[in-house]
Amino acid sequence: MNTFGNLYKLTSFGESHGKAIGGVIDGCPAGISLDFNKIQIELNRRKPGQSKITTHRKEADEVEFLSGIYEGKTTGAPIAFLVWNIDQKSNDYDNLYELFRPSHADFTYFSKYGIRDPRGGGRSSARITLSRVVAGAIAKQILEKENISIQAYTSQVGNLTLQADYSTLDLLQTESNIVRCPDKNLAVQMIDLIEQVRKNQDTVGGVVSCVAKNVPVGLGEPEFFKLHSELARANLSINAAKAFELGSGFSSAQMFGSQHNDEFAIKSGKIFTKTNNSGGIQGGISNGMDIYFRVAFKPVATIIKPQQTVDIKGNEVIFSAKGRHDPCVVPRAVPIVEAMTAMVLLDFYLLNKRFL
Repeated sequence: MNTFGNLYKLTSFGESHGKAIGGVIDGCPAGISLDFNKIQIELNRRKPGQSKITTHRKEADEVEFLSGIYEGKTTGAPIAFLVWNIDQKSNDYDNLYELFRPSHADFTYFSKYGIRDPRGGGRSSARITLSRVVAGAIAKQILEKENISIQAYTSQVGNLTLQADYSTLDLLQTESNIVRCPDKNLAVQMIDLIEQVRKNQDTVGGVVSCVAKNVPVGLGEPEFFKLHSELARANLSINAAKAFELGSGFSSAQMFGSQHNDEFAIKSGKIFTKTNNSGGIQGGISNGMDIYFRVAFKPVATIIKPQQTVDIKGNEVIFSAKGRHDPCVVPRAVPIVEAMTAMVLLDFYLLNKRFL
């Protein structure tokens, strides 16, 4: 299960401390002019070592395309690409070869396969998500030609929550600070919290919110291939993601139907809804309103503080993690959420065009 998508597909490969990480994109329409600088910008938003609140691992993460592109345009053939790993410090993980780290994939991988790569988490490392970002960056450029935009941002770190509705925010300010929160004052508090958490040899979780605008009516299927179920599946496949909430989400459980229903009206000859508790999706199909959802991320599992665990021989041991790790994954998760959302929307858009 290393392939994601139906018409627009990504197959990824590589490990955190292997020679390279990459992927193959199949089903990309031909004749699309690509802006390679924009693709690199997306990778730069995700890469390690970009600020004082991220892991200190230094990787250029410069993507190299091997096929499927000629003179700057997609040919319709599979697009193969890779990014070389250059700053591995595998000896940081020598003491973990026989240990199962708490809340990591060590135990489950070993139980399933009988073998695992302990270097940086191997295949279970969040570093693998750079393949998603490349495929998502290309998908975003195709969607932009249809005037569809996707903007994610940090809306919560620990107990610091952005209370304002996304429609009142200037989302262009998201990239103005290293935590990627469009509220500058709250961003300062979030950064301070993450720095304090790092000093305490701990980690902290948070939430990424995402808004997709100008999505046409009719994307999604009414039963087992609902648009929101695929968005949830895509975003919950991101490392450390623990929950997905569309529109009013869990708060809808406390509401009456008279409060929650999105009433229809006409504006400039078009049907719209006065409110958007549905998050832009009704009956599993997009209704033309903004698609709005949130993804919760747990605290990074690797902490420096001593923890109890067991080894592959069944012995209980105490260990302290080493290596370079994020104290909070949320700022770097923002472009990954955008990438997964772009791949899902493009996939549904291509599926829908078959019937137009």
